[in-house]
Amino acid sequence: MTPVNAMFGEVTAERRIAAAPLSHVSVELGHLYMEDFEAGPDRLRRLFRRVAPWAGALRSAWEERMPGRQARVSTCFLVDDYFSRFSSPAESLPMVLDTAAECDLSIDYIARESACAEPAGLVEDRLVDDPPPGANGSRPPVKETGWLCNGMRSPQAGAAVQAMGKAQRWAPPAQNAKRGHSIFVDVELWDESGQRRTWSCPFLAAVWQLLRLGLLRDEGRLPLRPVPRPPAWPADWDALPPIVRLNEQAPPFTAYTTMSVLPSRFLPVELAVRTILSQVAVDAEVLRQVAGRSEGEGIRLAEELVDRISYVFT
Repeated sequence: MTPVNAMFGEVTAERRIAAAPLSHVSVELGHLYMEDFEAGPDRLRRLFRRVAPWAGALRSAWEERMPGRQARVSTCFLVDDYFSRFSSPAESLPMVLDTAAECDLSIDYIARESACAEPAGLVEDRLVDDPPPGANGSRPPVKETGWLCNGMRSPQAGAAVQAMGKAQRWAPPAQNAKRGHSIFVDVELWDESGQRRTWSCPFLAAVWQLLRLGLLRDEGRLPLRPVPRPPAWPADWDALPPIVRLNEQAPPFTAYTTMSVLPSRFLPVELAVRTILSQVAVDAEVLRQVAGRSEGEGIRLAEELVDRISYVFT
């Protein structure tokens, strides 16, 4: 008989988690839709003029926080090519970069929103239901419905009840961790038509935040990595890499914290983003990895993921 030499070991001991390079903060300088580009450089110029003072103030704040050391501040810009296809990278991106430069803003990375759809399934797999007190399991899980909320939905008055049961009366929705009064949020994560799933804007924005924080892994690997700027911008969005590094000397795309400077129309979207992220279970080993590195730099990170994310709404 042929001898069998078997080796046994714990899976966790063999697991390898890729480390993400980390800036101190990733600053999002814009997130624009088709109508913003169609409005031309004047609208972009107004946007960047509002953004520039905040980006400068944040950079100064981190430089003061890191005396004697260089603050690693990277900047990024997100283009919506998921919900609508417009123009082309060859026509649109030079306008963005030139207008930003006019306003003394330097963009280190450009990303496509459709790139966030690629690792969206990784985030879906890590959603953890947050049932309200007294829940009886009658509400289907988020992975079945595509809807996520931060508490108890209002029951449907007049819904069918069991024989001899009491008719259900209307009751207000309730937030799980309310302070005084409830702020109830119910977010659609995706919809489906046949075999096609369309991710919602808040869900893609939640993926975008996790990518910037360097907290997503696909079997231990980083799902997306920035690539150098191509020699020429392509004529089709699908030909553009998901994340493009414009500045070879730029600090890393991923960072301990994020700041997004956005028009006020994004406020409800970002409220939904924070609701989603509060119910995402990030890999514990990835969290330990990032925490160890931040402590080594003397930076204390917030325990709650959403507290590592900040905004300025203009």
